[in-house]
Amino acid sequence: MGVKAMLPSYELGFYALVVTCAVVYSGSGIFEASRDSMNRKAFRDGIKPGWHYFGRKMDVADFEWMMWFTSFRNVIVFALSGHVLFGKLCSMTVPQHRAVVYMLYGVLAVLGSMGLVYLMIILSHCIVLYSVALAKQKWLCYVAGLCCLASLKVEPFSSWQSGFVTGAFDLQDVLFYGGSSFTIMRCMSFALESSEKKEGIYSIFDLLKYNFYLPFFFFGPVMTFDQFHVQVSTRELRRKDDEMKNIRVHALLHVGAIIAVDIFFHFFYILTLPSDLKFVNRLSDWSLAGLAYSNLVYDWVKAAVMFGVINTIARLDHLDPPQPPKCITMLYIFAETHFDRGINDWLCKYVYDHIGENHDKIMKELVASIATFAVTTLWLGPCEIVYIWSVFNCFGLNFELWVQKFFQQQPFAKLEAKLSGAMSRRIRAVFGAANFWAIVLYNILALNSLEFALLVTKRLLLTGFPVSTLSIWFITYCGVQLIKERERILAIKEEECDKAKVE
Repeated sequence: MGVKAMLPSYELGFYALVVTCAVVYSGSGIFEASRDSMNRKAFRDGIKPGWHYFGRKMDVADFEWMMWFTSFRNVIVFALSGHVLFGKLCSMTVPQHRAVVYMLYGVLAVLGSMGLVYLMIILSHCIVLYSVALAKQKWLCYVAGLCCLASLKVEPFSSWQSGFVTGAFDLQDVLFYGGSSFTIMRCMSFALESSEKKEGIYSIFDLLKYNFYLPFFFFGPVMTFDQFHVQVSTRELRRKDDEMKNIRVHALLHVGAIIAVDIFFHFFYILTLPSDLKFVNRLSDWSLAGLAYSNLVYDWVKAAVMFGVINTIARLDHLDPPQPPKCITMLYIFAETHFDRGINDWLCKYVYDHIGENHDKIMKELVASIATFAVTTLWLGPCEIVYIWSVFNCFGLNFELWVQKFFQQQPFAKLEAKLSGAMSRRIRAVFGAANFWAIVLYNILALNSLEFALLVTKRLLLTGFPVSTLSIWFITYCGVQLIKERERILAIKEEECDKAKVE
């Protein structure tokens, strides 16, 4: 109820004004803190010389971002440019064999960057899981796949495998664990899809074409085998209307996002500031809340840029890859919270939806979410902070269903039925605002540190109560109403499109 309920335009305008003023006020506090802390001894490792002509240094605390645009930039450009070039030539001449060309180029790129031993390790995992797939038993595919994944994430098996790769360079560990982990997920998808194939089994050649598609190999996203196999096997390659225009627009947006992040890092040290809890503790409640929220927004931007660039390459290859993650600003529901839609789609298809089915029964949902986060914990690498993150997010996902079921009971359902759609929407937004901050607090555990998450929680819920707590809750409520308005407009457009198709 209340999904398509309208609110007065002046009310929405007021909400927009409140959110804008709050963001500007919080941002100004973070900007001042960044300016004042630029030369602090505690921040020497995280802040390096930047734009001297503006008198600004740069936040370099994010290893991944700096890796992509410094030490790994030329490698990415060279490897992906070669892939696009060979892929284009193949699509124009022998489109029926393009998957083979992608595989051969991917194998050569992996061999050239990581060496023969690493390639043999990857192939050994592929052969093991292909052999298991021959039995066409799902449970065996799960056991073998998770054991292979554990061998890369749990000591001493992880170090034992990585020890075979000789030589040393800055990105060796990143490429080793990235390529290996995504390989296991792809092989599990292949094995599970093969077990459902009614007649025969897919060939190991299909698995190798799937696994060694270079844009997805080291950093994902994971595209399930059934989707990849159908799309890459298409012989008639046709572009949709305005598809190339959309690809160019998205490419320009990603370039713009990279530039925007670079500018942002010179004026807002959102990644380095949380490392000094004594300094952060002197910030106002508003600035602290903005700092926590900014870390989530940045992590979404990072994921959107990384997967966006890869997806652009995949679209040039006539594939339809997993979409970038939904912006954290537009989230107030745990079920929609993910930073890697490929892994999320994989988990939903093979674990969460498989066990939870319709997700309307409390016990099934509990078992499904526990199983999902258990696999996610293994995927991320078992450690204390990952355990805590998994427990909290698993609880948040189930708590949503518990609250929903509770308020569907009498007399709450009867009471809501008597309310107008607009009033129902307002009441739901109050709970959505609380949920929004639960998502923020639960996820900065993994993005920053347990200590920073505890500090933010204490300041917002205890020492900041009631003024800071209620005011930030109200501002978040205003933001949730703006999100709901966007959802309402999208729902109406989707309904109109469905009607047009029927007619």
